[in-house]
Amino acid sequence: MKLITSRDNPFYKELLKLSNSAKARREAQLTLLDGAHLLAAYLDGGLLPQHILLHAAARNDDEITALLARVNGVPVTQLDDKLFADLTELKTPSGVLALVQIPQLVSDEAHFALLLEDIQDPGNLGSMLRSAAAAGCDAVFLSKGCADVWSPRVLRAAMGGHLCLHIHERQDLLAVAQSYPGHTYATTLQATRSLYQCNLQGDIAFMVGNEGAGLSVALLALATQHITIPMPGRVESLNAAAATAVCLFEALRQRR
Repeated sequence: MKLITSRDNPFYKELLKLSNSAKARREAQLTLLDGAHLLAAYLDGGLLPQHILLHAAARNDDEITALLARVNGVPVTQLDDKLFADLTELKTPSGVLALVQIPQLVSDEAHFALLLEDIQDPGNLGSMLRSAAAAGCDAVFLSKGCADVWSPRVLRAAMGGHLCLHIHERQDLLAVAQSYPGHTYATTLQATRSLYQCNLQGDIAFMVGNEGAGLSVALLALATQHITIPMPGRVESLNAAAATAVCLFEALRQRR
């Protein structure tokens, strides 16, 4: 096992770029998975990382030891604790990072989809992907204004959801909506039709807008149906990720 203790190490410098830069990740088609859960999900998908990076504490972690046994032949490097800490946003290091090729799980099929416009909070974006994967969506289309879907923060929030979805990045959502063969639904407080009054079987896509501004006027106009989520409680609206989950799981209930 190699040991890196210097910030001037060329390999470490590349890792730092990947950790901090969406442009670097896009150009290299590489990203970092932070933690045993994400690495396990990646391996369960039949994929192998390019490199494993360990914190000193990983030597005493049974879960990480078991994962290392599954990646026999993959290079493993231990990083100085401070160097490892600079590659993760977690206050308590997970113990393991994996350098991986960004999966190319892209398909023309989109029978149950999400169209996400300018979702900028990585936690929200990751939560939406996690809900989409759990509900059985097959495709997610992201506008150019969305947070980097392969950033470590989004990957952590999605908890492996990336590996269950066909993810289409940097899309012209107006073109996607115009060509979508099924029905498209957009939630808006001004709608008069309830989510629970809609037939959500067949080919459908939910369109979700920016956390503050909502959907653009142009995209909202292309929706087959404007819908509202009934909220008898004393709040006016839901967080974008929560509203998305409500819609997805009502669709799942009907489709089952």
